[in-house]
Amino acid sequence: MESKLIIIRGNSGSGKTTIAKTLQKHLGSGTLFISQDTVRRDMLNIHDRKGNLSIDLIRQIAEYGKGKCEFVILEGILSKQHYGEMLHDLIHFYHEKVHIYYFDLSFEETVKRHNLRPKRMEFGEESLRSWWNPKDYLGWTREVLLTDDMSQEDVMKLIIDQLQKI
Repeated sequence: MESKLIIIRGNSGSGKTTIAKTLQKHLGSGTLFISQDTVRRDMLNIHDRKGNLSIDLIRQIAEYGKGKCEFVILEGILSKQHYGEMLHDLIHFYHEKVHIYYFDLSFEETVKRHNLRPKRMEFGEESLRSWWNPKDYLGWTREVLLTDDMSQEDVMKLIIDQLQKI
């Protein structure tokens, strides 16, 4: 089986998890979904720092999916500073059968989207601002930027259309 890796990145509150879960449901059974938050916070209970244990575990889980799952979805903030080298390695490991999406939203749009989700009660605009890391592109030529004017439906259609091309 030839596997495709789908990487969905962006700032907290931008819509990454919603898109990743919707995409997994659309792609169906056997689609591996790896959430940075699940691995880092729920499985390992560690802070997001350079060299943290989640980086290697995320890589290992993503590598496990190659050849076993048609689609592997990796979702998270996945900052270039902390996760860039691992993501670069995964791109090569998947022989560039990779789709990378980055939520390149304004801070105002991110706050607006965050306020529509249940997690809005866990943290607010002040926390979002302290974590804000705009324009955190990986620099890969096929990295697709998802912008303020794109709805969830627009993003899903774009990703599904592009999955058929590689």
